[in-house]
Amino acid sequence: MRAQEPACTRRVLALLGTALALSACATQSQLSPAAQQPVPAPAQVFPPSYQPQEITGRWGLAAFHKPDDRARTEAAARNQCKNAYAISMGPSGGVMMHLADSPKAEELVLKGGPGGKTYVGPPGEPGGAKDREFVAFDGRIMILRFVDQEVAGRYGTMVYVRCGPRA
Repeated sequence: MRAQEPACTRRVLALLGTALALSACATQSQLSPAAQQPVPAPAQVFPPSYQPQEITGRWGLAAFHKPDDRARTEAAARNQCKNAYAISMGPSGGVMMHLADSPKAEELVLKGGPGGKTYVGPPGEPGGAKDREFVAFDGRIMILRFVDQEVAGRYGTMVYVRCGPRA
């Protein structure tokens, strides 16, 4: 049957076959392994709701595990002003505070997160395992919760009450 096909039809079929073969080669070269990997979207940067200067100072510090204990804990923190916890400015613009289980203060940064959240912790993505999330802050009372659930279970929710100038 092939012998009876016109030469023109055979040429067209040959050209189509060649075109398909070449298009397959071109497609494979465009899909190299580097091209197949998705390009990560740039991380969205959110500004923190508070500035380091706003949280520096002397603070009475206490903690609670049950939300019902918050008022009592604020009073206990106020009584700690005689042995105040100091938050100072760090050399790079952050704040000097202690990480969980660390005996020495180190420079931490304030980081904004999605939904208007603010965190304080080592440089890196907001909401990291070593971060604390701001639960509340009005200038006089600052409430921070550890992001890491195991650490939060040990330390509770931290209540800082700003100490007056004579405390």
